[in-house]
Order: sequence, then C-alpha cells, then structure tokens
Amino acid sequence: MKIGETNRLVISEAKNSDADFFYALLNSSSWLKHIGDRGIKNKEDAVGYIEGSLMKSYHENGFGLYKVSLKETNTPIGVCGFLKRDYLDAPDIGFAMLLEFEGYGYMLEAASAVMQLGKNTLGFTKILAVTTEGNERSKKLLTKLNLMEVGTVKAHDKAVPFLLFRNQIQ
Repeated sequence: MKIGETNRLVISEAKNSDADFFYALLNSSSWLKHIGDRGIKNKEDAVGYIEGSLMKSYHENGFGLYKVSLKETNTPIGVCGFLKRDYLDAPDIGFAMLLEFEGYGYMLEAASAVMQLGKNTLGFTKILAVTTEGNERSKKLLTKLNLMEVGTVKAHDKAVPFLLFRNQIQ
C-alpha cells in the first residue's frame, strides 16, 4: 500500500517481494555499523524480517518502517518510518539508505514526508529519534527535521546508550 509520494519518491509498505532489496539493505555496511546485524543471511531471512518486523508493526501499531523508492524507476533505495520501542514513550522516526543513493537529499525528502504523516495523519504530537554518537549523517538529518538532541537513552539489549532526539512541538 502506498503511504505517500514526494516529487522524486514513493513511500509504501514493504511486501515479501521486496526481499532482495531488504537483504541488500540490512547487510549494507552502514546498516551493520549504525543499526546492527539482524541475522539476515538469505532471501528467506529477509522475508522473515519483512513479515515479523515490518508487516507486524503495520498491523499492530498502524505504522512502521516503509520502503522508499525512486518514483521514476520504482527502484527501492531505503526505508523510513516510525518504530515503537519499549524503552521510549513515543514513536521514533528511523531511516536507512543504500550507500549508492546517499548524498542526493532523498532521505531528507522521505523523512520530511514521513514526519508530516506522523503529525497530520497519525496524530503524533511527540516524535523521538535515536542514533549512535558516531552517526554524523543521521544527527545532521535529524536536526534538519527540526528534532533536537535532548540526552541519551539506553536500549535494554545495547551496551552503549543512544543519543535521544525529540521534535520541538509541545
């Protein structure tokens, strides 16, 4: 299902047929470095991730991480959407992109549209984000999205705390 559209992008729910893309994204150097290994070792694992994480979130929460594709070619380039984490008191925006598509403003375009979806359609008044200390690209993008760093938060399964960002709308 299509969630939104921008000048250059289509934002849609992930499907099992996206398994090859998710295999590539979840094994990209940036994902592994900043997000972590999800144990996706083949296409079947990717389908399991799509069903057990993305589709499950759409069903249970009414939102999730969405596939971001180029409008002109329908090529999937990344993900952007909201997550519901048990250690946060509000949804947080998350995003990741294949390396070859970085630096063109695509993720700012997608994340801006997703932020509007959160505020206008999903009714979020508080939106959070987490990232690692060394993820300069994410920190820069979060600032462009009008989120500000407000401290740190520790996930239950991580040794190092994340930087915590929040939107500035009260």
